[in-house]
Amino acid sequence: MSKELKTGIVAVIVIALFIWGYNFLKGQDLFSANARHFFVEYNNINGLNEASLVTINGLKVGKVAQIYFNEQPEKRGKLIVKISLDTDFEFSKNSIAKIYSASLMGGQNLAIVPKYDGEIAKSGDYLKGEVESDIFSSVGEKLNPIQAKLENVLVGADSLLIGINQVLNEKSRKSLNRSIQGLEGTIYDVRKTLSTVNSMLDNSKINIEVTLENSKKITDNFSKVSDDLAKANLGESVKKLETTLANVNTLLADMKSGKGTLGKLMTDEKMYTNLTNASKEMEELLREMKLNPKRFVHFSLFGKKAKPYNEENNEKNVSNQ
Repeated sequence: MSKELKTGIVAVIVIALFIWGYNFLKGQDLFSANARHFFVEYNNINGLNEASLVTINGLKVGKVAQIYFNEQPEKRGKLIVKISLDTDFEFSKNSIAKIYSASLMGGQNLAIVPKYDGEIAKSGDYLKGEVESDIFSSVGEKLNPIQAKLENVLVGADSLLIGINQVLNEKSRKSLNRSIQGLEGTIYDVRKTLSTVNSMLDNSKINIEVTLENSKKITDNFSKVSDDLAKANLGESVKKLETTLANVNTLLADMKSGKGTLGKLMTDEKMYTNLTNASKEMEELLREMKLNPKRFVHFSLFGKKAKPYNEENNEKNVSNQ
């Protein structure tokens, strides 16, 4: 083989490798004739470029083949991303092609979120496009409302300070200064009073300890008394007392209804009258026996006769002996 032929073969191989490498960097693999292509439309691709990776569930399945503007007048300014998939994995047309941040250092990749409901997607179909906010965009979106609120707070604080400056003229400032000095004097007096109270407490510490000890003894005594009362079976005593009260109530009810001797005595007026008369007659009899005992009993060793009954002395309550 001649030297010129060898040089030509090497040149062809180098040119072929250069072409293949160039297309590979653009995301096109010349050796993948069966690759499927899909299209996605975006308003903003957020830094996505050709040759970016395409993944499904984290697995690399292809690359971004081409990015260009939509030529339709009504969609002017929108971008169309052509993706090339090397896998035969099937998913529906409802699947989503989401642009996401590959790392904190920058760079965007495209992930297909597969869905399986509906018609199966074929090469050349359009998929739905979404852009996932990166960490800096998310932080910015969250900080924007806070920034607006902070600006409102600062504006309010500025207005408040202006109003305070307008209200606090020289006379008001002097008055406020005097008030602060008076407050300092009050605080000093309070501190002095607290110091006096602390001294009193220190001097009365022994008495307080003795009082607390006596209180403890009283508490212990109450505890012992409560234990004794608990052991005294108060429940049984209360039951006996309730039984006794019930019996007394029954007795009083019988007396009120006229049952028994006491009941009849309380309710029978005739018996009360007879007892009253008998008491009076008994009183008269005792009085008669006291004034004229010899009318009832007479005893004499010498046969002396008893004095006759004297009604006048009897009425004067004078003895007739």
